[in-house]
Order: sequence, then structure tokens, then C-alpha cells
Amino acid sequence: MERNGRLFIIRQKIRGQERILSAYYEDKAAVELNCFGVGEEQLLGSIYIGKVKNIVKNIQAAFIEIGEGILCYYPVNQGEEPVYVKEKKGAKLAVGDELLVQVSRESVKTKAPTVTCNLSFPGKYLVLTTGKKQLGLSAKLSAEEKERLRALAKTLFTEEFGVIVRTNAAQAEEKALKEEYARLSRTAREILNTGIHQRCFSLVYQEPPGYAAGIRNLKKEQLLEVVTDDARIYEALKNYLAACQPEDLEKLRFYTETVPSLDSLYGLSRALEHALSERVWLKSGAYLVIQPTEALTVIDVNTGKYDGHKKPKETFLHINLEAAREAARQIRLRNLSGIILVDFIDLEEQESKELLMSVLSKALKEDPVKTVLVDMTPLGLVEITRKKVRRTLKEQASQ
Repeated sequence: MERNGRLFIIRQKIRGQERILSAYYEDKAAVELNCFGVGEEQLLGSIYIGKVKNIVKNIQAAFIEIGEGILCYYPVNQGEEPVYVKEKKGAKLAVGDELLVQVSRESVKTKAPTVTCNLSFPGKYLVLTTGKKQLGLSAKLSAEEKERLRALAKTLFTEEFGVIVRTNAAQAEEKALKEEYARLSRTAREILNTGIHQRCFSLVYQEPPGYAAGIRNLKKEQLLEVVTDDARIYEALKNYLAACQPEDLEKLRFYTETVPSLDSLYGLSRALEHALSERVWLKSGAYLVIQPTEALTVIDVNTGKYDGHKKPKETFLHINLEAAREAARQIRLRNLSGIILVDFIDLEEQESKELLMSVLSKALKEDPVKTVLVDMTPLGLVEITRKKVRRTLKEQASQ
């Protein structure tokens, strides 16, 4: 059963700073929250003319400057084919080289942003890449859809670019895929043809505002509305959708009521406040404690005020199953990434452990960001990994 999804975007004071809050709700519960600085340059996904400042051989990495004092980490020897701005001697990357790079990951804690020479241009259904000229299909697509889309790809796509077919392409019509491929390939050609003639540190391609670009990552069949009460945000969203996702333009709505405000009607600020707190209460009276550290994030499950009258074994299983669903929601909501350890209440029976892992696995699959349920350790800790792309919600709200 598909859930009803609504995306709310408002301008709000958060910890003394004016921010843009993006809140995605499914069936009246927040599942994704993001904060964006007003007027800040969208770094993630943008393409620059970078300059190699340093090469560190022992970690097989280079540091590339994309602007005044903005150094980015670049892993060398990934089989990428850099697009150089100036002619160079030799095939190896060298200090002083100027090349096209794209920010693939924001700075996370003390780590610098990461860049890649494999440029990518994401759409709602497809991602075009200048790297491997191959066809890739989302693992979340059904076998039938993979077969259909693979057949379509032979007639729609050329070998000029690599193409990744996203989960949202399920049931998409041939016309929609063809139009998006044409738009993305025009953009990619323009970047490659004009970028090499620009000055060092030039911004060659600017990603749309994060709150707008995030719409393409939401499941198309679940998204019912995109709602804002801010005129400037509304215009930015309208322009983005008209240019990149015209089929979703009719979902955009401008909220005009003054009482109640959009914030109070849907509890957006309250949802953010709860998502920034360490403790999360469950309906049963149990609670989670979520503690990010430098190396990993720990989620601890506690019985709290639970006063069920079941036997201890049944009580612990009941709490753990509720905690598993909520932990998965909180990981996505807070944009936790890297290594995540969940310390559930100890279960004695193997059958109960398998049920817990099954419920957690199903809940984690709702996350559009690649999330892997690794295993349960001999100590009963459940290991999860989640791809790092953006800063955590806590970092976003504090920047």
C-alpha cells in the first residue's frame, strides 16, 4: 500500500538564523527534514573548474581547489577520465592541472567536500554520466521493469553518455524518458563544450536549490503536493518544475492562509525540534537514545515507561519491533550516515532475532539513500551503513 506524501517548504528562524526548512511527510508523519541557508550557493552537485593544489601519494588522493580557499578531496586511481581545461604533458594528474570537477559529497564534520571527474546529471527518471558509457538499472526495480527499460534503452539512448535508470522510472512512459534524456544530454554537452573555455575556479554548472532538487528523489507515485507559503520559494519551485519536472508542476500549491500558518498546521517546527533531540519516545512508553560520535552513530533502545503485562520475552520483542521501525525512520529523518550501531534489547530466541532483522530490513528499504543492513554481532549489536552525501540534520541546523 502506497503512502500519501506531501513536501512542505517554509522560511523559518532556526537557532537564530533564517533558514529554509524542507519537510517531507508520509501519512502525516515527517520522514525527511533538511535545512538550507538562505541564498547560499548549492555546492553539492555543482561543477567547477578546479585546480590541483596537492597530491598525497600515500593515501592515493589529491586536493583540488574550486574557489578561494575551498579545498576538496579527490580519490585518485578510480579509473576516471578527467576533462582538462588546458593542454598538459603526461597522462597522470599533476599539481597545477586545471580540470572539470563536480562536488559529489558535502563536507562532513571535519572532512572536506569530495569531488569527482565523473560528471553526473540527475533527473527524475535518469542519471547521465560522463564516466563509463554503460547502462545501469536501479536494484529496486522489479525484474519485469528492468527488462522493459533495458529494451527501451536500446532505442532511446546513445553511447555518448552512461545512463543510470532510477527507481522512479518504473511505469514511466517512453515519451517521458525520451524527453528527459534529451534535456539532460543537452545540458551535459553544453557543460563539456563550454566549460573547458572558462577561467579557473569558475562555476560551470549550478545545481538547483537543494529544497527544489530534492523533489526528484521522492517517489513519484506517492508525492501528492509540494506546498509553500513563501512567494520567493514558490517562484523558484515553479521555475524548477517547469524546466525539469513539468509533469509535477500541477502538484505545486501556494498556501495563502495566515491563520493557521503552514508551520503550525502541520507542526513543521515541532517536527524539527523533535528530530534534533537526543531522546525519541515510542508509543509503547519505551524510547530511543540517538548519539552521533566522530566515528559512528549509536542508537540505544530502552524499555522506559513500558508497562505491558506480557511475559518478558514477548515484551522485549514487542519493544524491539517498534524500535526497529522508528530507528529506520529516524535514520532517514536526521540524515544519519556512515556506520550506525543499534543496541536492541537482548533477545534469546533465534526466531525472534530473525523477525527483528526482517522488520528492520523492510523499514530501511523505504530510504531512497543507499542503506545496508549488515548483520547482528555476537554481542547483539545491529550494524547498518548508510551512504554519506549531505551533512546530518543537526549539522545543517547548526551551520
